[in-house]
Amino acid sequence: MKHLITTIAIGFGLPMSLLGAQGIDAVRVNNIGYLTDDIKAAVLMLQDPSSPVGNIMIVDNNGNKFRPDSIVSKASWQPMGATYRIYFTSLTTPGSYRVISPTASSPEFKIGDEIYRGANEIPLRYMRQQRCGYNPSLDACCHQHDGYIVICDSLEGRHIDVTGGWHDASDYLQYLTTSANAVYQMLWAYRENPTVWADTYDADGRPGANGIPDILDEARWGLEWMLKMNPHEGLYFNQIADDRDHRYAGLPAGDNVDYGWGPGNGRPVYPCSGKPYGLMDNKNRSRGLASSVGKFASSFGLGAILFKDHDPEFAALLSDRSAKAYEIAAANPGACQTAPCASPYFYEEDNWVDDMELAAVTRHLLTGDISLKRDAVNYGRMEPVTPWMGADSARHYQWYPFVNLGHVLLSRDADPKVAREFTANMRSGLARILDRAGNNAFVSGVPYIWCSNNLTVALVTQAMLYRDITGDTRYQELETAARDWLFGANPWGKCMIVGLPSSGDYPRDPHSALTNLEGIEVTGGLVDGPVYAGIFNSLRGVHLRNKDRYAPYQNSTVVYHDDYHDYSTNEPTMDGTASLSYMLGRLASCASK
Repeated sequence: MKHLITTIAIGFGLPMSLLGAQGIDAVRVNNIGYLTDDIKAAVLMLQDPSSPVGNIMIVDNNGNKFRPDSIVSKASWQPMGATYRIYFTSLTTPGSYRVISPTASSPEFKIGDEIYRGANEIPLRYMRQQRCGYNPSLDACCHQHDGYIVICDSLEGRHIDVTGGWHDASDYLQYLTTSANAVYQMLWAYRENPTVWADTYDADGRPGANGIPDILDEARWGLEWMLKMNPHEGLYFNQIADDRDHRYAGLPAGDNVDYGWGPGNGRPVYPCSGKPYGLMDNKNRSRGLASSVGKFASSFGLGAILFKDHDPEFAALLSDRSAKAYEIAAANPGACQTAPCASPYFYEEDNWVDDMELAAVTRHLLTGDISLKRDAVNYGRMEPVTPWMGADSARHYQWYPFVNLGHVLLSRDADPKVAREFTANMRSGLARILDRAGNNAFVSGVPYIWCSNNLTVALVTQAMLYRDITGDTRYQELETAARDWLFGANPWGKCMIVGLPSSGDYPRDPHSALTNLEGIEVTGGLVDGPVYAGIFNSLRGVHLRNKDRYAPYQNSTVVYHDDYHDYSTNEPTMDGTASLSYMLGRLASCASK
């Protein structure tokens, strides 16, 4: 990169007269910044396509100016007239910078390998806030009477202790589907980068070290709840509460919804079912047990591996439960969906072979049983690519989990034929997303369905792992652009994780009772992210209570709002947040290079 000797007179700011008509022109960057070996790019958005673009500079905090490597015209983001991708990959000197054009300036960002140090711990703050039972963030207890079994033959109406776990999002429902995935994601993040995780909280989530990395404490919180949801062999529960929960919008300790046992006096506990069900007119489309019970098997299996040295007795229990769950899941193929009730919404998971693949290969790691690896390969061949990758749309959580870590484990197999096959599967998914991105200035190829940010995290996770396994860099820009999208290199300039970075434009009005009622920041929470306008306009109860300050950048087909009443784009989710663990742990590990 050519270094210009002159300094810039206006420093970090630009006069308002240079910001374009109504300040609409914008430069979008990753608000945290870029690693030294990243493909570094900013996106310039111009209201007037005839606006000048040639005099663009990257400016450091000493006023030194650097020319971009290149400026590439891209497809415009309606309603903007033109967009450009500004590359400055060759700039590797650590420091603070801005990208400045004749009509707009970016926020300050950093370059360096230390910039993500500690970022991996921030989502754990949100996970502790989401704890059900004893909540250390509020120092209060909630849902102490859970719960009462429903739709379960002879067990109907019986009380069972299933306290614990996490609230799913800003409501207080609890799902095995998302919780088991959150557990596996956190365990995976620790397994892949064990040295980056701190120990500053105890098992209850209160300040104070206990000799266990905090991410393992958090994963164990979920595992112990999962054991309650599997009280004995052959009995597995899938969900606590239902959409009647939405009658209450206060803090969790005050939840007073009456499900038939008195206000706040216990919630329904739904079993895993291989048949469609629901307590009211709305029913799901369940056809088997494998998707849910397979998740029990994989999370218990990885927990058994990682807790073996910390707590051998606990690990042995998990190993035993994993084995039994795998047998039952294998005998009951098909997807087990969550239960709707008064409204038609539920997690519409249709795939299950990915769960069985992950369960089989995880159990192979645990036991060394070669037949389990053969099972994993066979299941993996039934779904070579996670179906959302390259698709334009999907139903809510239709293809879940959003990343198939079973493919990753098989791509590392000692058998080169197996490794090549599943590496190719990973590559195919990335290629489909890149193809869908086309000439998009943000290199964004995920469908803008509900929880699109979760898909973006899944993309980054798969791309990182693929590049590390193969050394193939052809999808590195797709990887870094997706990561940058999460931290502000998107049409709205919005950082999608609450509080990260602390200086960024992150969600200030998320769909959260903690923030809305008490002003408590839900630090670390990943919000749902942009959705198709058709989704936003069709969901019940979604509207805006405040003026939309991102209105100049709202596309007629894709929208995002930092507004409490838009639960479709601005609600943090527990499983999405947990899925950040690998990505941020991997980035934090760069600080120790």
